[in-house]
Amino acid sequence: MNLTDPIADFLTRIRNSIRARHQKLDVPASNLKAEMARILKEEGYISNYKVTDEDGKKVIRVYLKYGADNEAAIKDLKRVSRPGCRVYLGKDEIRRVQGGLGISIMTTPKGVMTGRQARKENVGGEVLAHVW
Repeated sequence: MNLTDPIADFLTRIRNSIRARHQKLDVPASNLKAEMARILKEEGYISNYKVTDEDGKKVIRVYLKYGADNEAAIKDLKRVSRPGCRVYLGKDEIRRVQGGLGISIMTTPKGVMTGRQARKENVGGEVLAHVW
């Protein structure tokens, strides 16, 4: 299976797993997806993740997080920059997501970080996704 947009696939798998109320999901591993999972964990959107080997292929196992009333920590995820239409923002253009209730995940020259961190570090970059 050849994916043209592995990041969109990653986000869609998370979205579908949440709607189906799964506890965990596996996605094919890449460094970028591992970094995105790290940010989701740091920001409290998933409970954990780990990179494992399954049948000789590296996969990221993402453990989803639900609240007391079975409410998912992630309301929705949206792919912003796509292979056909990249979205780059300068350091002064980075906006809050959902009025500060969400995060944007960005790739910057200083690595993968949230929009808030990018503003603090004074760098711009490509906006991969919004999560809220």
